[in-house]
Amino acid sequence: MPNKPLRAVLWDFGGVILSSPFEAFNRYEEANSLPRDIIRRVNATDPHTNAWALLERSDISPAEFDRMFADESEALGHRIPGADVLALLSGDVRPAMVAALDSVIEAGYLTACLTNNVVSTAEPANERQAEVRAVMARFHHVVESSKVGCRKPEPRFYEIACGLLAVSPDECVFLDDLGINLKPAAAMGMRTIKVGDPSAALAELSDHLGLRFG
Repeated sequence: MPNKPLRAVLWDFGGVILSSPFEAFNRYEEANSLPRDIIRRVNATDPHTNAWALLERSDISPAEFDRMFADESEALGHRIPGADVLALLSGDVRPAMVAALDSVIEAGYLTACLTNNVVSTAEPANERQAEVRAVMARFHHVVESSKVGCRKPEPRFYEIACGLLAVSPDECVFLDDLGINLKPAAAMGMRTIKVGDPSAALAELSDHLGLRFG
């Protein structure tokens, strides 16, 4: 059966709207003489039940994550405090992605941000936080794992987003930087875009929507 016309664009946040935290992970690993991508290896081990998954569902506190992640990384040969990892999560806003988001909204598409995140710790307000809040305010809906109690790639997470927008999965295109998050979305009928090079991802989105970005 042919796809329905698109009505909604769903966006991951870190790694799509923001630069990828993986870059910060690699800088940390190099600075601390750790194997490259060891942090990602820890996160990929038992990905639905590990410390990272539990924190993103708010099943554990940041303090508990600090200890659990250290234990999990130690099991792979290198003890890394979870608190260090949490400090690496702040990416930079990608202006081209924000401009594309604005164009999508102006063209009449519904939008939602689908983000696996953690409960924010109390920090003084700063310019970057204000910039992030301004971007978040653009979306029609924001679905946060720390608030809804489930996370990508659990199908329920995508169902919540579709319910909020009153659309079916086959009326959506979804951008994420992780294939593991795109696979269930595609199985539900969404069109998906894996974001590596932001320019290439926006070219794909342009093909889907018939819009020009930049």
